[in-house]
Amino acid sequence: MKLRNIFYGISSVLLIVGASACTDLTETVYDKIVSDNYYQNKEDVVRAFLRPFEHGYWSVLSTYRLQEITADQMGTWERDGWWYDGGQWERLHKHTWGLEGGDADVIANAWEVQFQGIGQCNSVLEDFARLNREQLGVNEQELNSMYAQIRTLRAWFYLRAFDLFRNLPRVVSFNDPSQNTSYQVSPEETFAFIESELLDVIDKLPIKEGNNGNGNLQGQWNKASAAALLVRLYLNAEKWIGIPKYEDCASYAQKIINGEYGNYSLAEQWYEPFDWDNEFSNEVLYAFTAGFGYSHWHWDGDMYWWGFPVNAKYYFGFLEWGDCNPARAVQPSLDVDGNLYEFELGKTIHNFKMYPEDYRLKKYVNLEGESKREGMFLYGYLPYTNSSGKVEYVTSPVGGYRLYIRDQVGRFEDALPSETIEDKESNCAHGDMNSGWCVVKYPVYRDGDPGAMESDYVEIRLSEIYYSLAECYFRAGNVAEAGKLLNAVRKRNYPQTRWQEYLYEPEGIVALTEAELLSEWGREFLNEGRRRTDLCRWNKYSSGTWWDKEPDLDDHTDIFIFPYRILGANPELKQNPGYPDRK
Repeated sequence: MKLRNIFYGISSVLLIVGASACTDLTETVYDKIVSDNYYQNKEDVVRAFLRPFEHGYWSVLSTYRLQEITADQMGTWERDGWWYDGGQWERLHKHTWGLEGGDADVIANAWEVQFQGIGQCNSVLEDFARLNREQLGVNEQELNSMYAQIRTLRAWFYLRAFDLFRNLPRVVSFNDPSQNTSYQVSPEETFAFIESELLDVIDKLPIKEGNNGNGNLQGQWNKASAAALLVRLYLNAEKWIGIPKYEDCASYAQKIINGEYGNYSLAEQWYEPFDWDNEFSNEVLYAFTAGFGYSHWHWDGDMYWWGFPVNAKYYFGFLEWGDCNPARAVQPSLDVDGNLYEFELGKTIHNFKMYPEDYRLKKYVNLEGESKREGMFLYGYLPYTNSSGKVEYVTSPVGGYRLYIRDQVGRFEDALPSETIEDKESNCAHGDMNSGWCVVKYPVYRDGDPGAMESDYVEIRLSEIYYSLAECYFRAGNVAEAGKLLNAVRKRNYPQTRWQEYLYEPEGIVALTEAELLSEWGREFLNEGRRRTDLCRWNKYSSGTWWDKEPDLDDHTDIFIFPYRILGANPELKQNPGYPDRK
């Protein structure tokens, strides 16, 4: 088993890497009475500091679903009677979400978990401001570092809520309601708050030293990761507040790449930032720490563990967590007869196959030895050797047919790969267990493997900074420089002997167009919980067409509705434009 310290360092402070999973994340962590008695020693300070980090890690699912299910790459559809769930996923897919129902609950949850996180950060910040440092044995440098990190984490919560809903109340105090607003402030004001917070904390945060990844410092917000949040903020500024800030985005991206905020470099292999020992990857700017025996929220329940066929555990050879669940897969490029769809967006597997020697296109397989894999997708038949040494195949839990996973959605059931089926219907309400390739970005190693379920969840990696800077150059008309930046990352995906065929001009022969740039964002960051944001920034989210999805009536769906559950909790909230208000 991979060695994981229970504590990691912040300056000379030892901090817990894997806080225990909690079961009630809606509770108030500390009220005034509790906080007066809670802080008895340095370890109490550390525990309080870590509490909103654990919530932040747990909250990733809430935004992941809205970022991926509502966009053009990943999808949830009916499978032999599974996963239709009253049409809630279809409504999210088609941007027809409402004020109540399962789809509204998914949206409301994304709002609630961000503000729970903001509230937890506010509570800790106010507690820390009045601590007796000498009595608790915490020096000023240690406390200042923790204080700056909590402010960064709060800015991260705000940025995610801002992206999804845009019109937010200002909540900056846990104990003094007069500092907050129950009504929404303007998007410009929220943008300015996030920006000012990040600009102020950068110099107060630790910096990554050396050139061997973060190691035991994984999970800390530092100068580079705070600067990366500014890159995200500025890259989307034109969409979010109507003011382009690409020059600011480029400036901070270049500083990160130049090493002004710490030593980082691109991984040599595409899978390294996601592998079991990714805390030592120099490509990782920020990750939530995880481990088999600690928190592992990106593998739990409704996130990546629910992105594989039910019986895929046999193919992986990892049986310790029970069955998987096919909640999500890649939307199809082909109709049921194998013809390529003609719509503009989506067609993700086809976009990968445009570069057929892409290492990521290989079928995911655990290689011989410990903690080694290749490939990023599950497709075709999935064979495995049973306990008696006999080769069997993963089968459907409904009907028992042998799975043959396709880049198509339909009712194929036990049809052979070469067969043409009579049923031509393909939509969110009509699929089966064969429908849609599965993405395996984080490895699923075998039972007993030292790397089994040890990957940290990567929130920011250096390739995002390269791609953001490339987009800034592209928008400024410097397509050649944009291509070079993208190529710096793309090179690891293809055989070096064929680079010219696969790289963008002028280093290769591939033309970099707006459509290709958006496709390349999709290839590099497939299933990483950001696709909706990228589509919105290019004004494709509400206007685009993809599988089983026609353009929306207008662009009001670029931000989400406030369901009744949110409106009922705060009478002063105003519904977002274009949506029906309260009853």
